[in-house]
Formats: sequence, C-alpha cells, structure tokens
Amino acid sequence: MNFVAMDFETASGKRYSACSLALTIVRNDQVVDEFYSLIKPDTDFFWRNVQIHGIHERDVANAPTFPEVWQHVAPFFQRDRLVIAHNAPFDNGVLRSSLEHYNLPPARYLTLDTVKTSRKFFPEFPNHKLDTVCDELDIDLHHHHNALDDSLACANILLYEAQHFGTQPLKSFVSVTA
Repeated sequence: MNFVAMDFETASGKRYSACSLALTIVRNDQVVDEFYSLIKPDTDFFWRNVQIHGIHERDVANAPTFPEVWQHVAPFFQRDRLVIAHNAPFDNGVLRSSLEHYNLPPARYLTLDTVKTSRKFFPEFPNHKLDTVCDELDIDLHHHHNALDDSLACANILLYEAQHFGTQPLKSFVSVTA
C-alpha cells in the first residue's frame, strides 16, 4: 500500500486554527518518511484545545504559518494520492478550511477514514477512538494528541487492516475530497 496518514491539532474550535500537522508517508507497506511542524495559527488558543494536545501559544510564536507549511506538503495532496486520517472529516475539514482561510487553491485527493474501517472490521470494540483501536490491535500510541504519534498510529491501523483483511475490502472506503 502507498498512502499518507495525516493528523492536525487545532488551537480552537475554528477549523482553520491548525497549530500542528503531521504526515506519515507509507510506500510499499512500509513507513518511509515523516513530517511534523508546529503552525502559528491566525487565531487565539482556546484552553480546552491546549488541555487536549498541550500546545500553547508560546510554543508556536516562531512557528511557520499554514501557507508556509503548505508549500512543503502540498505535493502529497494530489488527485491520485491516498491521504488517510482517523476521523478524516475533521482533518480534511481543517485542511479545507485552512486553504480557504488563506485564499489558497483547494486540494483534491483520495481519502479514507480509519474510524469507518475500524467500525467495519472491528464492530466488537467498545468504541473506535484512536487510542482504543490502538490498544485493541496492540499498536503503539505513545502520546495521543501528538500529531506525529497520531498519524503514525493511523498508518499502522490501515496497514494492520490491509494485512488481515486484504486491500480489496478497503477500496470501498476510499472517496475523493469535495
């Protein structure tokens, strides 16, 4: 399998308030590269978001803005490339809103949500939160809500599913971003 797993953390409830982004790149069923960056959002931080991910305003004071980060990662978001996330509607929404907020062209790519695949393949799990799925599948998740750890865990979930169920059943979960 070849894909990119993405995870955003946000500074507030505003979808364009990305304060960190991670990508885990998988080629031929192997993690071959990772990308992580803090991002200086165009919004204030909300205490509840900080409580979840631990990123403070002072942490991103000298971080690049979203458009600066986008310059480096945009090539991963192409029509024929699969970009996955655990709870993909959230991460795809952060990307879409950030691009809109900064007047950047929309990204069109293939997407898959590992929450949906885990619900299908593991209906017996107590829930399908990232940490629960990782615990149930014995996948390492060192720092939940650290974007890099979360994107790596998401990649490992899809790799596990492909190994145990094959790639054919996963194809029905792939869609094109709108």
